[in-house]
Amino acid sequence: MTTLTEDKIQSILSNVIDENTGKDLVSSDNIKNISVDDEIVNVELLLKYPAANFHEELKGVVEEALSKEGVNYSNISINSKIPSHETQGVEALPGVKNIIAVASGKGGVGKSTTAVNLALALKSEGANVAILDADIYGPSQPRMLGVKDLRPQESEGGNMKPVMAHGLQSMSIGFLVDEASPMVWRGPMVTQALEQLLKNTEWEDVDYMIIDMPPGTGDTQLTLSQKIPVSGAVIVTTPQDIALIDAQKGLAMFEKVNIPILGIVENMSIHICSKCGHAEEIFGHGGGKDMAVDSKTNFLGALPLQLDIRTDVDEGTPSVAKDPDSQVTDMYQEIARKVAGILSLKNESVGAFPKITIE
Repeated sequence: MTTLTEDKIQSILSNVIDENTGKDLVSSDNIKNISVDDEIVNVELLLKYPAANFHEELKGVVEEALSKEGVNYSNISINSKIPSHETQGVEALPGVKNIIAVASGKGGVGKSTTAVNLALALKSEGANVAILDADIYGPSQPRMLGVKDLRPQESEGGNMKPVMAHGLQSMSIGFLVDEASPMVWRGPMVTQALEQLLKNTEWEDVDYMIIDMPPGTGDTQLTLSQKIPVSGAVIVTTPQDIALIDAQKGLAMFEKVNIPILGIVENMSIHICSKCGHAEEIFGHGGGKDMAVDSKTNFLGALPLQLDIRTDVDEGTPSVAKDPDSQVTDMYQEIARKVAGILSLKNESVGAFPKITIE
């Protein structure tokens, strides 16, 4: 075995690929410290995204890489520190580090279900998470979170406190109006309502805010791109051709307003019969993955068409919250880590200058 040095260890780690970022640990700047004490190699990793359920697996990958190069004894520690990332040039939202828009080109593809489970999955990985329901005409998050009968409390500053649900900070127009009341509003009223929900809520130390977008490319999406600091967008689609066409429009819209696309989620990818185990691709096969390749973006993962996923949100206990050890939860957590990992590669926000008062 060659003499162990910090440079030698760093060279080994430069060949260890983090599956959540697609980059090696060195170039993605996740190495905090390396030290060699006699024959013991100490490596301290500081990830820029939450990955509590991935630490042991990553630790094993690092130990194996070191062992192959003749390192017999190693001590690997892994922690996370989530920074703020650059947005499209809009002023930061107080109390919120990163905003991720979850969007689709059309309704009915499971975008809201994906959004709430993605938020819960990020929380399970160790992040402080909020979810904003931006669908003014058809808010669904209050029911999905099981808090449709709650109302926001007023803060000391006269703003609203977010409604807590399953450990998430949440806000929706659905908390302020009756569930059965239609929102018969024109575009300007909708955009004003969205701004007020965002800016008149006292968010507290949020690492990631998930915004559940309405379908399409209308007023709400335009407001989001012009007035809300968005770190990145996730596109949800099904493999069906008509859904992919509309999803492509949504993706193109975000690109035009300089909001990075973090990747594509293919929902309702496959159905497995609970009685006989027969697998059937009801909406087609591989459309989301093909779209990601064509658009030169990331394919984040595929989710099944499964009865429990639908009934869980109808009951107010999304799958990740209801059954944290299920296979479906593992899928959502894997997607969440990829979303956060890909975002971690973006430039960090330098922050605003402090206010200076001269007396």
